[in-house]
Amino acid sequence: MATVLLVRHGRTDANVQGVLAGRAAGVRLDDVGRGQAERTAERLAVVPLVGVVTSPLERCRETSELLRARQGSAPGLTVDDGLTECDYGAWQGRSLAELAREALWSTVQAYPAAVTFPGGESLAAVQARAVAAVRRHDAVFEERHGPGAVWAAVSHGDVIKAVLADALGMHLDLFQRLDVGPASVSLVRYGPLRPHVIALNTQGGDLAWLAGARPADDAPLGGGAGHDATGGTA
Repeated sequence: MATVLLVRHGRTDANVQGVLAGRAAGVRLDDVGRGQAERTAERLAVVPLVGVVTSPLERCRETSELLRARQGSAPGLTVDDGLTECDYGAWQGRSLAELAREALWSTVQAYPAAVTFPGGESLAAVQARAVAAVRRHDAVFEERHGPGAVWAAVSHGDVIKAVLADALGMHLDLFQRLDVGPASVSLVRYGPLRPHVIALNTQGGDLAWLAGARPADDAPLGGGAGHDATGGTA
């Protein structure tokens, strides 16, 4: 199985100001967000990435370029609209504090599978197109580079949460239980029987064990022995 690293973009001014940026142009990493992305790039520098696929929005493209710059040999970059931010329609550009007073807000929190943003996209559609994009690229990278391939998908918080919910077998109505912080890394493998969720919302830690790993298809009974210091599966 290939391994996909789901990377959220670093922090932006919109995040700090509590504004729902959506697909607005010109939303870039702030100084803190750039530092977050650089630290994530440093974590991933020990893992040779076979490719990076990114949302077309600036904050994700900036994060992607920082990841690529820390690789020994910069992997190819693919822009995929399937990983772009949710189209929040009339909600885009408004403050979260204001939106929390909307009647739809409670549905977003409790029953997101039922939500279609006014003039925008449904969260179910976000999940469908993002999962399809991740699985499509994952299959291509594994075919080209073998079962030890590791690649990065750089996207947005709600999009990554939706992909993780699918991988965990969770109903979309439960995806608000997941947290995906700025510049965090989550790891998923799509096996022939089921997805394997290796890590969620990691902000630090050594990922060198991913280099050269050859994951097994079956889940180990009893939890297995984990990974040895050389990067293999013990």
